[in-house]
Amino acid sequence: MTSTIEVQDLVFGYPQQKPVLRGISFTLQPGERVALLGLTGAGKSTLLENLIGLKMPQSGEIRVQGKKLEEATLSQARRQIGFCFQDANDQLFMPTILEDVTFGPRNYGVPPGVARDRALSLLAEFGLIEFANRSAHELSGGQRRLAALAAILALEPAILILDEPTNGLDPSWRRHLAKVLSQLPIEVILIASHNLNWIGKTTQRALILADGEIRVDRPTQDLLKDRSTLEYYNLPPDW
Repeated sequence: MTSTIEVQDLVFGYPQQKPVLRGISFTLQPGERVALLGLTGAGKSTLLENLIGLKMPQSGEIRVQGKKLEEATLSQARRQIGFCFQDANDQLFMPTILEDVTFGPRNYGVPPGVARDRALSLLAEFGLIEFANRSAHELSGGQRRLAALAAILALEPAILILDEPTNGLDPSWRRHLAKVLSQLPIEVILIASHNLNWIGKTTQRALILADGEIRVDRPTQDLLKDRSTLEYYNLPPDW
């Protein structure tokens, strides 16, 4: 079975600084729901941005669906990977939510009617249909988060990467987002988060990034029961 994403000996650093990522290696297999944990500043967002080619490693290799991620394959890889930034406002820029969700498919040549039907279906599924003709600025934080996710899913990606998706969400919206994610026909979901309780409900495997390396790779529930390991990596489960 071909790994959906394979990372081998990835090294990345910013100019005139020591590497943020040092020899990162892991694979994500079809059907997996994986959490990426670590302290603020550990490099989680940097790693995610390497996976979609927003940043390019100094050495090492990333393969998406068996193909090496490089300049020649970047466009194809980005068609397969849906990436949601920490701030939903970074992805919502059109006059209305409906236009935001149709923008990606239209940009890739999907006929207008098909793109609109797909967008309306997603907005209805996420409980946002009544806001279709409103601006993102008129929505709550939770609604904007789901609208940004709908805009990504309209491209029908095989892989979904979420960077701190619960930031700013109240408990009811966190529960709603978890329900939406559980029903998605997505091959692999990778979630960077500090919310241990939430990732316990949404993932089956957890990676801990510390000191530029993947230090822990375990089933999520096993890790959440291991308080000493969580405390060692400054991830106290009750806070």
